[in-house]
Amino acid sequence: MFPVVKAASYVLVHAPDILVNNGSTQTMERAANPNSEYLQKVRQHLRKYEDVVAYPPNQVYIGNKRPEDLWEIEQPWYQNNIPGAERYGSMGEVMPQDEFYALMKISDAFDLVRLEKGFTASVKKKLAEHRLLGREMADKLGEGVDLAEIEALIKDHHAEAMYMDGSLVGCVRRAHDRDINLSAHVMFENLVTKASGILSLVNLFKLNSIDPGSIDYVIECSEEACGDMNQRGGGNFAKAIAEVAGCVNATGSDLRGFCAAPTHALIEAAALVKAGVYKNVAIVAGGATAKLGMNGRDHVAKGIPLLEDVLGGFAVLISENDGVNPVLRTDLVGYHTVGTGSSPQAVITSLVIAPLEKGGLKITDIDKYSVEMQNPEITVPAGAGDVPAANYKMIGALGVKRNELSREDLGEFAKKHGMPGFAPTQGHIPSGVPFIGHCRDMMLEGKLQKAMIVGKGSLFLGRMTNLFDGVSIVMEKNSGKVEQETGISEEKIKAMIAQSMREFAAQLLAE
Repeated sequence: MFPVVKAASYVLVHAPDILVNNGSTQTMERAANPNSEYLQKVRQHLRKYEDVVAYPPNQVYIGNKRPEDLWEIEQPWYQNNIPGAERYGSMGEVMPQDEFYALMKISDAFDLVRLEKGFTASVKKKLAEHRLLGREMADKLGEGVDLAEIEALIKDHHAEAMYMDGSLVGCVRRAHDRDINLSAHVMFENLVTKASGILSLVNLFKLNSIDPGSIDYVIECSEEACGDMNQRGGGNFAKAIAEVAGCVNATGSDLRGFCAAPTHALIEAAALVKAGVYKNVAIVAGGATAKLGMNGRDHVAKGIPLLEDVLGGFAVLISENDGVNPVLRTDLVGYHTVGTGSSPQAVITSLVIAPLEKGGLKITDIDKYSVEMQNPEITVPAGAGDVPAANYKMIGALGVKRNELSREDLGEFAKKHGMPGFAPTQGHIPSGVPFIGHCRDMMLEGKLQKAMIVGKGSLFLGRMTNLFDGVSIVMEKNSGKVEQETGISEEKIKAMIAQSMREFAAQLLAE
């Protein structure tokens, strides 16, 4: 039996001060040209939390709108916010920065995060009212420290500052005096990834009434690495996140593959469940501080808001077939091999055509393709184009070439079999997985039969290889049929042995 997608969650964290002080574009600019015009204008282009919540793509990401709803909203979307938008969605939430700082403190296992007393008192009240975290989590914050202590740690011990609306409210200490991999900057990045991963997993459990204790294995698939000078990426984010999220019966490990990692994780989780190694596998990923404001120069130059102002996170639970939830077709998997080549046609053939041919399917048999779902309002001004639209054009063109789609229908292919991009450019976050939650809901509602989740990765960024990477898997509406256990139960085996012993004893007595 194929494993199922039992639940999915998606979170965003509004992080304007983290963007200014920790995003790689801004930190590199500050080091090279601290008085640049760009840095002077950055804060003028930051959005308010309310605008981030009401931004249409963000409402899609957390489940309050469907991706296709974006077709009906006039662009630019940042000028057409959704009236009355809620921070909480059916699949997650948009958390404000102050609450996230508190979650970083709660996530900290080595007393590295210090928050100022007044800030701690105010955010503790807010966190206590959170629909999922509540007072139990809020009470773990402690009382905070004096601002003077934070200032001294930054000045004398190279701590990484934490700001709220430009004012100092805390810091992250370095975890070692000389180990660069445990520097305050790296610890800040890793705690952000851990905390946003925890938020994703907590949303997954509580919004879907899932017992954290039922999870057997956790796969973390972000793009960060934790370790020390002797093993830079030793890990393990998965167990660190699972610990705080209450997964007391789980083990886990980290999986890396740049942007393709989440789909790799999805396939591996499905394989582990199908093989019977584990019953319930959660895949999770937190956000990346480095990518905040990544295209900021282009956005500021064109006079638009800094739209890369949110951290992303997600979690997906893969479980044994229950006859209800959508299945992952582990027999219909596409993968870019070492020998595939990097031309667009070769890539699409390996990721899309190959798995379809295995199942005797045509391109048009897939209702929806979830590709690299980057929000085009972020990428187009930066010169990268509309990434999802480009993918759909390539898939559609192959459909025409294979006589599975008429040339006249090519223009409508994206609308019928695709969707607008709606995910933040957080590397791994947009790659295939943002649609899984929507896809699950739509299959349960009978609106979709088949979808394909496609993840791609640019491996050259690590300077180890020039190879491209990518994997894909078909997600399908559950037929409702669950195979009966065909093996022999333990009780039946015992009964058979007992019967054999009785027959053997009777034979001995007869002799």
